[in-house]
Amino acid sequence: MGDNSELFRLRASVWLEAGTRPPVAAGGPGPEELHPHLRRGTRERGRHASRGEARSRGRAEALLLLLLPRGGGGARPAPLRETRPWHTLADLGLLPGQDMSLVELASLLLRTEETFSAYLARINSVILTPLLQSGSFENLDLFLRLNEHFHLLWDLTEESCRTLKQSFGSPECISVQDFYLIWKADLFLDRYIQYFSTFASFAVVQGFEHAARIKSEVWKSHKPALQQFLADFSLDASVAVALHMVLHKPFRDQLQQYTLILSKLQGSPGQCPENETISYASNKFAKLESFVRQVLDEAGLTRGLWKSLGHKFTDVLRIPERRLLEDSQNLAVLSSTGRSDRVLLFNDILVLIQGSSFQSFDLRLVWVEAAGRDAGKCAVRIITPEEEFFLLAKDAKAQAVWQWKVNQAVRQALNGKRDFPLWCGDGEGSDPLSCRHFSFTFRAEGKLKNAAYEGEWCLGKPHGKGTLMWPNGRNYVGDFKEGLEHGFGICLIPCASGDCYDCYKCHWQEGKMSGYGICEYGNEMVYKGYFKDNLRHGFGILENPSSAKGPFKYTGHWENGKRSGYGIWDDHERSERYIGMWHEDQRHGPGIVVTQSGGCYQRMFHMDKMVGSGILLLEDNSVYEGNFTPDLTFIGKGKLTFPNGFTLEGSFANTSSQGLQTQGILNTAGEQQDEQMCKLQLGQKEFPVEMRWEGLFSQFQEFIHSGCHRDTEEAFMGFHVQTSKELRKSQEYLFCQRENEEVPVKVDILEELTAHQDQGTLQNYLEQAFQNSLHPLGKLLKMLSLAFQATYSTTGASRHLLTMAQEEVKHYAEKIWEFYLGLRRLALERKGGPCPEDPENSELNGPNAILPLILPCFYPDLFMLYMLYHEKEDDLYCQGVVELSQESDVKLLEFLDVRKHFWPLKDLTLTKHQRRSLVKDRCFLSATDCLRNLITTVDPREKLDILQKTYDEIAKTISRLLGEEFNPSMDDLLPLLMYVVTRARIQRLGAELHLIRDLMDPTSSGGMHDFLLTALESCYALIQKEIQYHQSWHASQNS
Repeated sequence: MGDNSELFRLRASVWLEAGTRPPVAAGGPGPEELHPHLRRGTRERGRHASRGEARSRGRAEALLLLLLPRGGGGARPAPLRETRPWHTLADLGLLPGQDMSLVELASLLLRTEETFSAYLARINSVILTPLLQSGSFENLDLFLRLNEHFHLLWDLTEESCRTLKQSFGSPECISVQDFYLIWKADLFLDRYIQYFSTFASFAVVQGFEHAARIKSEVWKSHKPALQQFLADFSLDASVAVALHMVLHKPFRDQLQQYTLILSKLQGSPGQCPENETISYASNKFAKLESFVRQVLDEAGLTRGLWKSLGHKFTDVLRIPERRLLEDSQNLAVLSSTGRSDRVLLFNDILVLIQGSSFQSFDLRLVWVEAAGRDAGKCAVRIITPEEEFFLLAKDAKAQAVWQWKVNQAVRQALNGKRDFPLWCGDGEGSDPLSCRHFSFTFRAEGKLKNAAYEGEWCLGKPHGKGTLMWPNGRNYVGDFKEGLEHGFGICLIPCASGDCYDCYKCHWQEGKMSGYGICEYGNEMVYKGYFKDNLRHGFGILENPSSAKGPFKYTGHWENGKRSGYGIWDDHERSERYIGMWHEDQRHGPGIVVTQSGGCYQRMFHMDKMVGSGILLLEDNSVYEGNFTPDLTFIGKGKLTFPNGFTLEGSFANTSSQGLQTQGILNTAGEQQDEQMCKLQLGQKEFPVEMRWEGLFSQFQEFIHSGCHRDTEEAFMGFHVQTSKELRKSQEYLFCQRENEEVPVKVDILEELTAHQDQGTLQNYLEQAFQNSLHPLGKLLKMLSLAFQATYSTTGASRHLLTMAQEEVKHYAEKIWEFYLGLRRLALERKGGPCPEDPENSELNGPNAILPLILPCFYPDLFMLYMLYHEKEDDLYCQGVVELSQESDVKLLEFLDVRKHFWPLKDLTLTKHQRRSLVKDRCFLSATDCLRNLITTVDPREKLDILQKTYDEIAKTISRLLGEEFNPSMDDLLPLLMYVVTRARIQRLGAELHLIRDLMDPTSSGGMHDFLLTALESCYALIQKEIQYHQSWHASQNS
């Protein structure tokens, strides 16, 4: 072998110093033949080698290259071809079809890894390190990434060598688990993918050309060694080409060797348990080879494109990671826009070029569909956020290729990574998702110009959840459908002053507010109600708080953004309330005005002005019929009726100097003012109860008629049913007073309703529904209670509105029962059950069953009206009770003409100094305590039950006295009940009795409850007559 043997011996010694094994050259002696201690020394050093020792190999190789003598006068000979750092299959001793044992394959892999690691050391010392030391150059950041991935690969190769060397300590125990390449196959794949991806990016931006032109002294000093090293690859190529080749060719060859070894290992005997793992690694490395080939091909095409395009395009479009996937010059296609000469498909954008300008589209916001017949047979439809166009191909094959490639590019762009391999991965053939999440800023003219959208998309339009923001501060957060606001959303619109916003929290339909919403305006006004086409429409409440200028509150109907129909206006400055009709934001039609001082009048209005005559009810019970001014000054013809029955009829005038003047007839012959005139009821004829809240009920009717679909439920409820607890709290959903109330649980109302149809469980179901502010019936009840409070509470508490309020509550019960039947019918139809029973033929009286359940919501305001209406009678009753209560038990029983054998004198326990005739409040104590509970409940049924228990206690006491069962008749009961009533001292008993009588179940008429109620009413009337008699007697005595 001559000089060659000496050369190998010299290299072997250098390899030994570096702690690794030398490569095997074709035709030369093996490394063990050249150095007798090489095998043992290599193993020992391999076990204890550190990373610093590994890096020393590069320096050893560089030194070896510099020390090699050249022939003739010190000139270095041409590099020997057998010293190339990678192997052919024959170099490795692998022949096609040749079987090898596991130990032989492990030894072969170890030789391969050692040789490759040594070569990486040479690359690092001769190329990478000098480049890093040469200073800054173009695309340095990308080169640093390449260097980082290079060292990660080098470390991985070293680790593979280390594990294999450890296994050779006991060759007979070598197993597949000792092959780091197999059980860390995914790590190898990841490192090679990262390296070749970065390498391709560096090549695309012509990084090797820039590196070859570096003029630093450090780089120049390494040129001789570099040129000698690069000569192994190409003798005639430029430095840039050689650098390109040296940094990828050995890596690809190493992958080929991995694939070959794995294929041999897969076929070796005795590896059945690990065959699946080996097969997985072999398959992955085969794909990796394909991936690398495709990556380098794409990089070459992209690099060629950048060279062919002008700087105007490359300066904007060229980025390291961008790859050309298809070019209309290679596969002809035209754009239907008519403004493109060339179409370029990259891995992240689609570019249309015409002349010196271009238009690009982010692939993450590109949708591809097969074109319809109108666009031609060979067309691909491209959808983007701001325009649609077609790619027109010459034939079906080109059209299919473009459609497939664009689809795959879009899918990979959405995934954020390329397929593995690029065009043969697991996702092959699958189309990208139609629904996506991404950000985009609109540029085209229109409503969305300059608006930035972030959220969900579908087919080029915002669809789903998203946020839309304009530069002027306007923004919308909520649901979208086909590019328009649709569903629940919050919109902020800056006010003209610029320091505040109008906040709209409502339901939207096709880009417009439609359905329920809450709007908080920058001027502190708040609107809660329904919208249609961005305008207030239907039932709603507009309030200007007391802290603002001109505080007011309107509760009622709207039409096209203006007050129209029945509505209630509270003027906090004037302390008065208007109840009546509206048109075009003005009072128009019949109306009632109630003042805080207790006055009340009814007039006709025309465009906010009073017209015609009216009725004015004054605080002192005087009644004026005629014309009067807004400040309640009599004017023109009229009739004034005084509380004592006197009347003044004539013409009235008022001057600032002389005050009120009249010319007419004063009639003093009249008796006490008629009770009907004093308690005149207003509003029933002018505002039929069926017409008052049509807009409120219509929302619920629409909800039922639509089949309780989610869209109509959201519009009715005012928020998304599925939104989170936190969102519901922040959005202040429909009419709910949040405070510390927990958010109720939302259930399927129709499914639950079918399980509660019998009379026994229906009441429990309805009670829960009314208490649940998420249930439609509970929501409706809440709205009705707000409307009732707006009409009859505080300022509106006038006795002249009692009948109007009473019939309204009854009407509420009828409508709620009607809606319940509608929900039940819909639930049974959906479930396929039998048709519901006709409510007219049912034993259950629906409205009467509903009324007691909803009455607590209206009771405070309703009972106040009863108190005002019966104030005079109750005052008289209270005087009678006070006078009667002063009597002792014996005297009171005697005065009331109670039979003596009914007197429970045995119950009187007297002290030493007490006399029986002076003892008070000791008789019928149980009945008295029972009757006092009458004011503790609001349900008329429960109040009647209390009367029944009071009667039972009276009967029980008398039965105990008589020693036998006794049921008092009306004649016996009346005086006994009067005693109990007197001792119970119930306040406002007249209001209680009339409320029970007006709202009790009609089925109780004629029964025991009706009998007891009549008896209590008689007691109430007798007490009043008694005090009236005493007052008349005292008046006659005084006269």
